[in-house]
Amino acid sequence: MSGGILRAPLALASSHWIRLTVSSVRSIVDSATSMQLEYGKKLMLFSGRANPGLADAIGSRLGVAPGPITLKTFSNGEVYCRFEESIRGADVFLVQPTCANPETGISANDALMELLVMIDAAVGASAHRVIAVTPWYGYSRQDKKSAPREPISARLVARMLESAGADRVLTMDLHAGQVQGFFQIPVDHMTAMMMLTQYFMDLQLDEDLVVVAPDAGRVKLNKKFADRMGADLAILDKERPQQQVAQIGHVIGDVKGKTAIIVDDIIDTAGTLRAAGEAVKAAGASKVYAAATHAVLSGKAYENLAAAPFEQIVVTDTIPIRLGAPDNLHVVSCATLLTDSIRSIFTDDSVSEVFQGENQLF
Repeated sequence: MSGGILRAPLALASSHWIRLTVSSVRSIVDSATSMQLEYGKKLMLFSGRANPGLADAIGSRLGVAPGPITLKTFSNGEVYCRFEESIRGADVFLVQPTCANPETGISANDALMELLVMIDAAVGASAHRVIAVTPWYGYSRQDKKSAPREPISARLVARMLESAGADRVLTMDLHAGQVQGFFQIPVDHMTAMMMLTQYFMDLQLDEDLVVVAPDAGRVKLNKKFADRMGADLAILDKERPQQQVAQIGHVIGDVKGKTAIIVDDIIDTAGTLRAAGEAVKAAGASKVYAAATHAVLSGKAYENLAAAPFEQIVVTDTIPIRLGAPDNLHVVSCATLLTDSIRSIFTDDSVSEVFQGENQLF
């Protein structure tokens, strides 16, 4: 048996899907018999209620609008999903970070359940492949047992996505890269590091820069961030006596008179980030900036950020920003990055080439 695949450029075939014309010749040699098959690949994009703005941004870059889908929560709290057009034989990309969205009225757990029923509906509707595009992977911080009798919830979510029928997961800046090991399906792990470093390069900050790791677990990521910025590296001595509570000891490294950038993966209640900013400022930094991929911003996050000594806090739009954010919060869109990754998955090209192979940060 021999075969060949010829790829043609993406062409817009309707407002809700893209068809990639593929001529596949499969020769079955048996005496003088042979068979030739031609078929087309189809990409379809759908959005859950967690972050429809991000899905729209991805769709505009792909040249395909998110397809029609009915999503609602019944009065008893159950989630319902129905695709409003045929998805048979398509590569279906479901954009749904597992986060809350006050504007659409869903919680983080609603978003997770909604993603699961979307996957199940797509599998039942004979989609060719189902790819969960979940740039914010909920429960990622519960990736190990830190006390007896605790669950490993990040592993549980991975099993749920697989059991629902996902063929692949596209995510960004996992809290721990080892979460990929909880899956038995391919996981494409993107990073916002290049986008964030480019943002700060464009600001043309002082040449005397220092990148500050908020704890020992972020040192490798911050070292790469510092190398790209041509900056020094410092580390904060942090202890976490209980969940969502952190204590900053002292700064390891020289920050005096320098412009400091504290880089983390998540900003949740921002209590830790505020304490880190105050510690770096007290150690003599002239200016302090902060950067993170995922802006969870729960609880008193806005109050903490407003009171912190940051010139700017730079985040991405993996999670929608609710109203009332402080003026120094700036959002960099990850839509272009995710679009390039989706296109590579669809055309069976290398996803790591989007980063020139530099997306292994852990």
